[in-house]
Amino acid sequence: MLHDPAHVPPIPVAEEISFTPAERDVLRRLGHEWFEISRDPVNAERAALWRKLNDLRAERPMVWINEVPWHEMNVDGELTLRTEGAFARELETELRRTIYQWKHFPGDMVVLPFIACKKVFHSTDFGIVEQVDTAHTDANNEIYSRRFHRQIKEEADIEKIKMPRITYRMDATDFAFSAMTELFQDVIDVRLEGQTHIWFTPWDYLIRWWGVEEAMLDLYERPDMVVTAYERMVDAWCTELDQFVEQNLLSLDCNNTRIGSGGYGYVSALPGGDFDPGYVKPHNMWGCSNAQIFSGVSPQMHWDFALEHDMRWLSRFGLNYYGCCEPLDGKVDILHKIPRLRKISMSAWVNVERAVSEIGKEYVLSRKPNPAVFAGSSYAGEQARSEILHFQEASRELNVEYIMKDISTVGYQPQRLWEWENMVMKIVKG
Repeated sequence: MLHDPAHVPPIPVAEEISFTPAERDVLRRLGHEWFEISRDPVNAERAALWRKLNDLRAERPMVWINEVPWHEMNVDGELTLRTEGAFARELETELRRTIYQWKHFPGDMVVLPFIACKKVFHSTDFGIVEQVDTAHTDANNEIYSRRFHRQIKEEADIEKIKMPRITYRMDATDFAFSAMTELFQDVIDVRLEGQTHIWFTPWDYLIRWWGVEEAMLDLYERPDMVVTAYERMVDAWCTELDQFVEQNLLSLDCNNTRIGSGGYGYVSALPGGDFDPGYVKPHNMWGCSNAQIFSGVSPQMHWDFALEHDMRWLSRFGLNYYGCCEPLDGKVDILHKIPRLRKISMSAWVNVERAVSEIGKEYVLSRKPNPAVFAGSSYAGEQARSEILHFQEASRELNVEYIMKDISTVGYQPQRLWEWENMVMKIVKG
């Protein structure tokens, strides 16, 4: 994630990276396994199906699983890390999780024949770090309850939101790229990759600094102040995007990159005719936005306090995705105003028949099945199957992806997720 409102972004350290002989053996073995997976012809078949979906010519619904409670997923030591160094452990984590998902719940995942080395840069972020009380039911789970301390109370407090500054750390990038290319020599290619898809979601940040109830009340009581704050957030994101462009730090996302809260970005329309492979611009990429906190807000207020202002961001991208957990049935009229909109999130809380009727074949329906089926004392398999079949019947011949996400727990029984994937793949393949 580009921004983390819970922390001040640390300045990356530029230093030579080395691996012990044991670490080299572990990572090279995993790299070889990744490469062998990438050679499976099913990767190209799935990529072609994702492209057809995003071209609005879907052959069948596509399936992908993310936001997994990895601390609950280890089976037979498959996810146990064997390396010690920080860089090695980060790399090993990515390798093991990719291989594990391919083995147990791949859906329509695509693994490419290279490993990305991310360009290292530092963002000063938005100038505010959340102040929060937390409550945990599982100390190992990254998902927990929060109560935010209000930091934006008056209009003057909006000035606390700062414009980010991006600094490309070429020295740290070179150290990482050199270490990875030497490590994986004769095993798998390593490719340098900049910032790909950007998760643009101003309201997810504002409520952490404003307070949820307070922000919702101020939509009515102090609407001008809300608009001022939201516009400043859009300014901040656009300022940061300008710097990514100026420093040539963007990379394409029309591949197996996650788009918005949905699936992969494969699509024929991108990167488009106006494309320089050595200089990626926003119009070669996917954009996105959402306002998850607006689940109970009217279409007009959704427009007035979010989407109207998002247009400055969304207009810069070649195609767009909108939504996340907020139910958007009943709001399709305002979504039509988004330039080059291609995909709309369909949360587990939409009225299915109304949503399908409103959207039709004009967009991809990014359906989010309810992850609560995994969270009980036992797996609610019949409920999960019934929900998929209901949506399948309602959306027949439309362009659909099933994205299982926001999985806070599987009750330490990873087989629940494996079973769900097996069930839904059988359904979508007929």
